[in-house]
Amino acid sequence: MKKSVGLSLLVAVVFLSSFKGDKGVKSTSHAIGHIKNEGFNNSKVMSTLFELTDVNGPRLTGSTGMKNAEKWAAEKLKSWALKNVKIEPWGGFGKGWEINKSYVAMTAPYYQALIAVPRAWTPGTNGLVSGNAELVKIEKEEDMAKYAGKLKSKIIVLATGTTGNETKLNFTADARRLTDSELIKQSWDPHMDDGVTNLNPAAPAAPASPRAAALSLRQKTDSFLLAEGAIAVLSGGRGTMGTVFTSNGASRAWDAKTVLPEMEMGSEHLGRLIRLLEAGKEVSLEMDTRTTFLAADSVENVVVGEIPGTDTALKDELVILGGHMDSWHAATGATDNGTGSAVAMEAIRILKAIGNKPRRTIRIVLWSGEEQGLLGSRGYVKNHFGDRLTMKLKPEHKKVSAYYNLDNGGGKIRGIYAQGNYEAMPIFKEWLAPFEDLGANTVTIKNTGSTDHISFDEVGIPGFQFIQDPLEYGTRTHHTNMDSYDRVSSNDLQQASVIMAAFVYNTAMMDMKMPRKTLPKVNPSPTSYLR
Repeated sequence: MKKSVGLSLLVAVVFLSSFKGDKGVKSTSHAIGHIKNEGFNNSKVMSTLFELTDVNGPRLTGSTGMKNAEKWAAEKLKSWALKNVKIEPWGGFGKGWEINKSYVAMTAPYYQALIAVPRAWTPGTNGLVSGNAELVKIEKEEDMAKYAGKLKSKIIVLATGTTGNETKLNFTADARRLTDSELIKQSWDPHMDDGVTNLNPAAPAAPASPRAAALSLRQKTDSFLLAEGAIAVLSGGRGTMGTVFTSNGASRAWDAKTVLPEMEMGSEHLGRLIRLLEAGKEVSLEMDTRTTFLAADSVENVVVGEIPGTDTALKDELVILGGHMDSWHAATGATDNGTGSAVAMEAIRILKAIGNKPRRTIRIVLWSGEEQGLLGSRGYVKNHFGDRLTMKLKPEHKKVSAYYNLDNGGGKIRGIYAQGNYEAMPIFKEWLAPFEDLGANTVTIKNTGSTDHISFDEVGIPGFQFIQDPLEYGTRTHHTNMDSYDRVSSNDLQQASVIMAAFVYNTAMMDMKMPRKTLPKVNPSPTSYLR
């Protein structure tokens, strides 16, 4: 990586040394040279990431941390002289929630502090509580009967079909980069191979899955444990070597059912408790978790800023870039999605710093509510461009050329998903040519889902997500207590910032807007992430 970055800097320096003129950009090639020079030699992306993560902390939507991050981001954009900066509401969300204290330990047969994190939207214990542990295994509703009358004042160690098994040694590296063969396969047209890729992300949802059945059983289990008078619940899931994958343990809805305090535990520590209890040993635990439900303001926001367009005929058109700023609560959300937000901010900072005079207006939007189902971007798109559920479009809809998103961890960009837009593919291939030495040269017709570009794509606005090296995203950082600044590569973020800035610049300078696919049909299945 360092070698390729060094080569790019040399190219940029040669470009700039021969460039004569004012600070404005004279051509696309000169602009790319300016972008590379600013992005690699004067990068601010890591300082931006530090402030967003270490300084602001966890940013669960609806929490104080998220509100603070929105204020910070708006001030940062203003400091870079962006225009029309604002914190804009997109709609109601439900109850906010945050952690004030988190502690759990085994006190018998010996003392051991345990690795665990409260599940989002679960209550606290209201002070230190203690009790004997009780192992509960509920794989079907009928299993509840054998525990009736036995759980009062107990701390439940909840074992599912996957917890309590022997934790296997890991002989595969946690971090990896995409190989050449993987990228070649990625670039295949799905209509030429197995046709697996779904080019209609707005298609109706599949029938109820085993996951839905498991969720229903878990909700019934929660109600049963509460009714039986248990004190709290310790549960587990995916993750090893102290990594805990976090999630919500209750609904954020105002009328959500009451549940017990619950913590998700590291698999090694949960496994120890299960083995002791299965062996008939007495296990005692103590807990002190304090969580706060924030009911004062259910309206959530996005952060917006602009570089105004300068072409008389095109300045009302938009090129939008962004990433979601919200995170989960066990760490500081560095790779999900502090990196995407920091890269988007750095990209627009680069364009402002080089004196870019875009023909179209460039707008950055930093989202909230992504983790609960793209709520912020869908709310924003509905407010400004169109309703995916009715396909009733607003006048602004036709003014957007494209939206560019980053949200697959901290890995460098290796290419871009064309999202089923065949006419965009040759454009993107041309735009990636200056970055082949940085490892970015793949354009695939395939789509990728589950992040904020979908909110644009499902109403017919070209929305794109970049292909990124996975690094440790799926193994150590995505939704975990290890998602911190320490797991990020500065070289990768500089490369991603430069490429994102270049794509945004090129889109802003095109004579025509980005080509569009056929307008999608009405999406009849609104997504609900309320537990």
